[in-house]
Amino acid sequence: MRFPKRMRTYCPRCNTHTEHSVSVYKHGKRRSMAEGQRRYERKQEGYGSKRRPEQKRFAKTTKKVVLKIACQSCGYKRHILGIRLKKIELIEVVR
Repeated sequence: MRFPKRMRTYCPRCNTHTEHSVSVYKHGKRRSMAEGQRRYERKQEGYGSKRRPEQKRFAKTTKKVVLKIACQSCGYKRHILGIRLKKIELIEVVR
């Protein structure tokens, strides 16, 4: 899907419609010392079974892409929740 790099939408901080820049959200690296990660590694180790069964075949053919939009006037960033897409292309729209 082709999506514009800039779009005009509502900003909750400015309380008005402003120009926003659009980018694809990428999650950061997991912290190895976080409590949840330590718990996960503790459950995975040893001779016991895996925490969850291994998936034999995939039910879904696409991933959910999260878009990050940033207001150009105040810099407020927020996410547009997962849109299921095979491929996303950010394009510059000429007006």
